[in-house]
Amino acid sequence: MSVQFLHNDETIIGDATIILSLGKNLLLKGPTGAGKTRLAENMSEALSQSIYSVNCSVDVDIESLLGFKTIEYTEGRQEIIFIDGPVVRAMKEGAILYIDEINMARPEVLPILNAALDYRRTITNPLTGDIITAEKGFKVIAAINVGYVGTMPMNEALLNRFNVIELGYVSKEALTEILKIQSIQEDEAILRDIAQFHSDLVTMTEQGQISQEASSVRSLIDLADLSTKMPISRACYRAIIDKLDSEQEKKAILNAAELQFGMR
Repeated sequence: MSVQFLHNDETIIGDATIILSLGKNLLLKGPTGAGKTRLAENMSEALSQSIYSVNCSVDVDIESLLGFKTIEYTEGRQEIIFIDGPVVRAMKEGAILYIDEINMARPEVLPILNAALDYRRTITNPLTGDIITAEKGFKVIAAINVGYVGTMPMNEALLNRFNVIELGYVSKEALTEILKIQSIQEDEAILRDIAQFHSDLVTMTEQGQISQEASSVRSLIDLADLSTKMPISRACYRAIIDKLDSEQEKKAILNAAELQFGMR
């Protein structure tokens, strides 16, 4: 079983379950590290369904979604076969399709999914000419980070095919619990300090001083883990500060870390 999704908004899991159980598409909207992928994995387990994932980027093309042709040799004979991609596999098996960072894909790629995302639940594979109708149980979860580097606004026709749950930043209390479960750091005082540090980072993110990447929960888990093997001052550089290119962001985070951890 995967690590459970934790958030201070107790309505999220229940609402996600209702949306998917009604056969509707679910869009998870929130900052990086808010637990969108974790929630999708938990929905797969709760509904006892397999999950197939697509990680979108500018490099994602039709083949990445639907599959590709390849050559196979059987008893010395050459044969061209088609290997199903995640979209086709999820539809044929009645599984969950998880589309991560859907707003990072090129706009011309995603319209191929429109018919699969509405009442028709079908797709015409231009690579084979096959018309695929989804098996009962087929569900779609997508995730976006608004304002993240490299993202684009979602096409209105695509957005209208989803019901949306917005995952805000986790509270200090919820993050402390997440760190207890997912980090190897056992010193609760350090975990509370890191959770408070995250609250300061969230405030700076909301004020536009730093980017969302800098306040990622994933980075905080890394910070907690590294702090078991090195001074937290150095762990903060390795897990957060040295990932950034902006000297202004680095300075802002260093100032917050010095206040919280007494870094020198």
